[in-house]
Amino acid sequence: MKVILLKNIAKLGKAYEVKEVSDGYANNYLFVKGLAKPADKNGLITAKQQRALLAEKATQELEKSAKIAQKMDGLEVEIAVKVGDKGQLFEKVSPKKIVARLQEMGYDITVDQVVLSNTIEETGEYEVKIIFEHNLEAFVKVIVEKEA
Repeated sequence: MKVILLKNIAKLGKAYEVKEVSDGYANNYLFVKGLAKPADKNGLITAKQQRALLAEKATQELEKSAKIAQKMDGLEVEIAVKVGDKGQLFEKVSPKKIVARLQEMGYDITVDQVVLSNTIEETGEYEVKIIFEHNLEAFVKVIVEKEA
């Protein structure tokens, strides 16, 4: 039976794709859970229109992510932390702290996007990778300095 998927389904397909599945799988699972509908003439037209809309939306999101990545690439972020007498940091600089500073600067970044091999435990300059959707990335220079 041919069905039109209404949502992305792992190992089957993406939303608004037409797939051939067994009658039992379609009737007992996909239709019951609202994951698909029968591939009739009207449904195929609607699916084609929806795929076009999704492609346009993906293109717009790619352009938006590319602009933000380009704007952030090479950005310098200064983070002031308390430092002891021997130069040790009282608190480590984690992705969460980097994200908080970037958000203060007006960038909408989440902790999941920050790639940091280890937490930063000393003052100095560090290169941090920020990952965006569509496999885009930017490198930000994090400067950890003594709090005044």
